[in-house]
Formats: sequence, C-alpha cells, structure tokens
Amino acid sequence: MSNYTGNSLLSGIYSGLTSTYSYLAQLNPSGVTYDSISEARTDSKKSANVNQSFASYLQSNFSNIDKDGDGIIGSEELTNFTNALSRQGLTRDELIQLAASGACGLSTETLSKILEHFDDMDTNHDGKITSAEITAYGYESSKQEKLDEYNHQRATNMSTFYGDDSSSSVDSYSMLSYKYKK
Repeated sequence: MSNYTGNSLLSGIYSGLTSTYSYLAQLNPSGVTYDSISEARTDSKKSANVNQSFASYLQSNFSNIDKDGDGIIGSEELTNFTNALSRQGLTRDELIQLAASGACGLSTETLSKILEHFDDMDTNHDGKITSAEITAYGYESSKQEKLDEYNHQRATNMSTFYGDDSSSSVDSYSMLSYKYKK
C-alpha cells in the first residue's frame, strides 16, 4: 500500500485528458465539438493518435465540460473541469475508464489494489476518491505495516526474556538476570 501516490494517479489522468484535448484542438482549430471528438475517434488516420479512453470520457462528459453551452469545449472550460475533478475526485467507474488507458503510468496491479480498497480510501463516503484520500490511505497503510512489523518483532524477540548474548551492557540483562548476579 505504501506505493500508492494519489497525486501521480490523478495527475496522470488529468494530464491525459489535457493532452487528448490539446491534440483534438490541434486537429480542430475552430473548436473541439462533440462531433469532432467522434470523428477523431473513428477516422483511421486520426484515431491512431487519440487516446480512446480519454476521448470517450470527454465525449460522454461533453455537456458537463461545455459550461457555456456553445457546443465547443474551450481550453478554459477543460481546465475548470479538470480542476473541479481534482477537488471532487473520481468515482470508481471514472477511475476504471480513465486509468484503463494506461496513460497514468500505473501498473495494473497498483490500479487493482486501489480499486480493491476504493471504499476504504473514500473516507468521506461520497463515492469519489481524491489524491489526498489515496495518499492518506497509503500513509496509514504504511504506518500500520510498520506497527505490525514492530509488534511482531517484539512478540518474537526472545532476548527480552533470555537476554542478549552479544552485549555485556547492563541493558541487555534479561528478566532472569537477577538470578545470576553476584
């Protein structure tokens, strides 16, 4: 769990959305529309360079992103949308859709662990996880692992009872040392 970095996961997703939008905007100087996203996803020449997961997400959330309702996603609208996502977090389904593209740089194993512990990470129970929640969960998991390791070591450390043979320090005496003192 200690390798969960919320910032890298969600930053990778936001970066992927922004990169996909930038590519679409480059293809469509007059503006990124719902139809231009569809065309880029299906045109064999363009689709090779379009991240299908991110393009699909932009398309399915088009009306949420196009706040002024002009039928065009502007760069400011996309920035506002990704900033809102950053503050509010992603649902399990959004995370699956966006992270499945592999553009966030996480291994499938890490993504699987995040999805497996999604409900534990969602500390405010809003159905979404933020970078802060993922990071906090990773920190708490690491802390618990260290505590468990320490407690296991203490429980199996026989030198507490028998003493430490490698040291002549008074601190290394065992519980039974009183019996052998002169």
